[in-house]
Amino acid sequence: MSKINNDFSKAFSDVLEEKQLPKEIIVEAIETAMASAYRRAVNASSAQEVVGKIDLETGDVTIFAEKEIVEDVQDERTETTLENALKFDEEAELGGMALVESTPANFGRVAAQTARQVIQQRIREAERSVQAEFFERQIGEIVSGVVQASGGRHGVTVGLDMKAEGTIPNNQKIPGERFRVHDRIRTVVLEVKDSPRGPQIILSRGHGSFLRRMLENEVPEIYHGVVEIRGIAREPGRRAKVAVFAMQEGIDPVGACVGIRGVRIQNIVRELHNEKIDIIEWNPDQIAYISKAISPARVTGVYLNEKPGAARTATVVVTEDQLSLAIGRDGQNARLAAKLTGWRIDIKSLVEATADSLNKLQNDPELAEMLPSAVEEAPAIEALLSKKSEGRSLSPEEYQILSTFMDGVERRTIEVQAEAAKEEQERIEAARADIPPVAFAMNLAETDIKEHIFNILYEAEFETVGDLMLALRLDPDKVFDLPGIGPKAIENITEVLAVMTFPEPEPEIVEGEGAVEENVEEEAVETEGEEIADDTEQVEVEEAAEVEAVEAATVEEKMDDIFALKPEMISSSENDDELDPEEIAKEKRKKKKKFVKYEFDPELGEVVAQKRRKRKADEWEEEDW
Repeated sequence: MSKINNDFSKAFSDVLEEKQLPKEIIVEAIETAMASAYRRAVNASSAQEVVGKIDLETGDVTIFAEKEIVEDVQDERTETTLENALKFDEEAELGGMALVESTPANFGRVAAQTARQVIQQRIREAERSVQAEFFERQIGEIVSGVVQASGGRHGVTVGLDMKAEGTIPNNQKIPGERFRVHDRIRTVVLEVKDSPRGPQIILSRGHGSFLRRMLENEVPEIYHGVVEIRGIAREPGRRAKVAVFAMQEGIDPVGACVGIRGVRIQNIVRELHNEKIDIIEWNPDQIAYISKAISPARVTGVYLNEKPGAARTATVVVTEDQLSLAIGRDGQNARLAAKLTGWRIDIKSLVEATADSLNKLQNDPELAEMLPSAVEEAPAIEALLSKKSEGRSLSPEEYQILSTFMDGVERRTIEVQAEAAKEEQERIEAARADIPPVAFAMNLAETDIKEHIFNILYEAEFETVGDLMLALRLDPDKVFDLPGIGPKAIENITEVLAVMTFPEPEPEIVEGEGAVEENVEEEAVETEGEEIADDTEQVEVEEAAEVEAVEAATVEEKMDDIFALKPEMISSSENDDELDPEEIAKEKRKKKKKFVKYEFDPELGEVVAQKRRKRKADEWEEEDW
């Protein structure tokens, strides 16, 4: 053993205090460095196991090296005696290996000189690991730092706690703001990446989460969960919209965020480089929510269009004096409202919307039949629109007439679309009810459909057998009109689906009379099976073929009900037209005919079906069914 000098012990204490790292990490780094220093000092092989131990209380350094146990030591670096080995390993034997103490003289001084770089490297790695773990937990949280460098294509470098550095990329800055070295700023941790030089901490002031955390810090009601932020849409440095909702009755969520005389929101605005912030109240009613999202513009009407398979569109109607305010500079207000609500927003003036409604009424006879009063008002509406197009102004009463007419037509149009969508949904559900549920769990790739046909269907988003069957039942043209689907492909698809069978779910066993009856039936079947085994050992092949014929015919009848195919879609010959369904079924049975016999298995105690395949003339090969 060797005593660590006072300088080395003091250095160890200083490292613990300066680096703020766990003692275990520093000790592990020092012990690894000691082992490395021993290898260099004695020129030990890398295959030899070397372990370093340090006693922090006494300052003793001990090195253990793996050596071979021999009677006569030739090389002290790799060999040791049995007597010495037994001091450290009670089970040591001649010819074996043992870890024995091998600390050189004055090793503390040697280690302090040769292991310094290794220790420093391990400490740096430990620092980086601790930094990465700490800031990964801080993702999405606000951190404070000091600007160390600003400008250039790399953005702003910020000094953070734990001697870490973060970077604000140029695309995460608030446009227009400038920083000077030594400025203290607040940012949000956006991401932590690994790099050869340590953790790369990405900071942001332009992300929506930065505004969210600022609101939590400034508004106690949000911090304590009394008011909840339901959505944020932001264009950094220019404008932001925040939807809030009160979780308790009697609380004004907008007023809580704004504060008395706007004190709370003004603190955030100054931090965000005078970014305008609109606080609106979230509403489960989408019409009311969209109306508020368009603020500060006043909305005349909102009309939703939710067609299946299409983007949700909201038509917002405003008066002409509110049109520019609703759209905003460069469409900013409408764009933020769309991001906040999740709807595609189409803003129209009242005159434009009324002209569209009048056009719908005149070109849709069914709609005109449903709205006879609107048809009567159409000439007066046309006159008002002509007056407006000539540049003459309309009175408030005339604007009200236009608004009432437009609202009635649009609402009735939405009702008609909703009824049509409901009927279509009912038609889909009815078609889906006729298809076995297990079909929607069967992958189309597992069927016998040809590969090139499967590729076409897969690209058209038909992944399961149920999806394909549902499309054929609803609209066969949707499948058969796909590019690459011809008569042969149609024939392959229909043949594969026609012979498919779907296992029925096993019935649940109910305790009581039903269960007793089921047990009686099972006993009867077993008894009958035993009688067959005793009396008959072989069943005629034709009987088995007839059973298959009945099952195939039943499947074909079911598939005929599912698929109403057009005659011209399936290619057929004249001879096929002359054959009746029974003849066709017989022809198919001939192809699938199997030679089957039933034998009693004494080991299983039941009748077992077996099939035979003919290999050569008068030679048969039997194999288990």
